[in-house]
Amino acid sequence: MNPQQPIPYVGSKTECKEQPIAFPPQHQNCQPGLESLMSPRPISEDPAYRGSGKLDGKIAIVTGGDSGIGKAAAIAFAKEGADLVIPYLYETSDAEVTKQRIESLGRRCLLMKIDLRYKRNCEAVVNETIARFGKLDVLVNNHAVQYVQRSILDITEEQLHHTYQTNIFPFFFMIQAALPYMKSGASIINTASITAYEGFKELIDYASTKGAIVSLTRSLALSLVDQGIRVNSVAPGSVWTPLIPSSFSAEEVAVFGTNSPMKRAAQPYELAPAYVYLASSICSSFVTGQAIHVNGGQMVTS
Repeated sequence: MNPQQPIPYVGSKTECKEQPIAFPPQHQNCQPGLESLMSPRPISEDPAYRGSGKLDGKIAIVTGGDSGIGKAAAIAFAKEGADLVIPYLYETSDAEVTKQRIESLGRRCLLMKIDLRYKRNCEAVVNETIARFGKLDVLVNNHAVQYVQRSILDITEEQLHHTYQTNIFPFFFMIQAALPYMKSGASIINTASITAYEGFKELIDYASTKGAIVSLTRSLALSLVDQGIRVNSVAPGSVWTPLIPSSFSAEEVAVFGTNSPMKRAAQPYELAPAYVYLASSICSSFVTGQAIHVNGGQMVTS
């Protein structure tokens, strides 16, 4: 598709429902990518979404909440009454925009530019959260990287270490740091992926980390059930986030998401209500060890 041509859309223009069904070819050279460089920008918020106090007074950490799915979840949490802590890697411009929106909703937002691959940094995030807010109610482990390789033979030792050190180790580190402060009724939400269930032939190491996240979620849910702490996951399909143009070629971006039954990728705001549901004990008090599949109708075996 020529970037100068109009982008085809589906749906109405009301209530933020208009959706692009294809994207201009584009590529970013650094992961996890910048939302500010994307065309069109991801839709992080549905103006028609009205909070109803599902998270009143709660404190939530959303890793990678500067953009993409994490940003959408953070904004929805704020609308439901939560204050946010957002650790991010380097995307300060994106993070500041997210913070401004959260604060415009009357909630507090603490940004932390930090590398979560290291346990001490995960501990620092939790310690600063407790120092600022005095408690922690919701932990969303959401950040990730992915690198396209045509064969497993092309995955270097360095890439394999980096993918696992980013996508799965910090989930353990963040949970270990957070648990001493989480009480009955608290919620842990891990972002998994449809690739954990269907696989992806060119993202073998990424998909395997997402499979590990599914197993972590199920096992930890059993471990914490007697403490009243629920552990669940969201397994997105194709979603228009900075990770996409920073992972795939411009040509692949142009057809991204069109293989789903809905023939398009999701926008981040379409994932946010799933995170609200799992975060709120008002909504999901009897839900633990589960995965919510938000993927445009692709059938998976849980």
